[in-house]
Amino acid sequence: MREKIFRTGLGQDSHRFFKKNTSKPCIIGGVLFENVLGFLANSDGDVIFHAICNAISSLTGVLILGNIADKLCKNDGITDSSVYVKTALKYLKNQKIEHIAISLEGKKPIFIDKIDQMKNSISKVLNIDSKKIGITATSGEGLTEFGLGVGVNCLCIVTTSEEIY
Repeated sequence: MREKIFRTGLGQDSHRFFKKNTSKPCIIGGVLFENVLGFLANSDGDVIFHAICNAISSLTGVLILGNIADKLCKNDGITDSSVYVKTALKYLKNQKIEHIAISLEGKKPIFIDKIDQMKNSISKVLNIDSKKIGITATSGEGLTEFGLGVGVNCLCIVTTSEEIY
């Protein structure tokens, strides 16, 4: 008899912007945001891909950020966070991603105009339909440092299913 088990993983990530001009681009969800300073991070600082990694880690128990990604960055010079997500996906084994919910908080950049681009970028990395990805964004109304424009915060929920025989 087959049984389908659903699991939910929660991930979070945040990064500050550089304070001075830098050539490092601002990448969120694999999408370039022009006219915004890059993130202060060893990698590209993509808060969406980092939050997805952390959500997958909560499902698999395999620490990607702070462990595997750090080694890829330091030893191999890999700073593209999509590579970290693809690495995390390997540890899902038989778990299939059913849905991803993403919530962004930051005064800048303006997210709304690039939500569809981010969904398409994320869907390509995860190899899922973009309809399985939900993205919301808030300015935070200035109540946190993110809402004051110091950086961006991202929360992510990944829902998976697995057929058990």
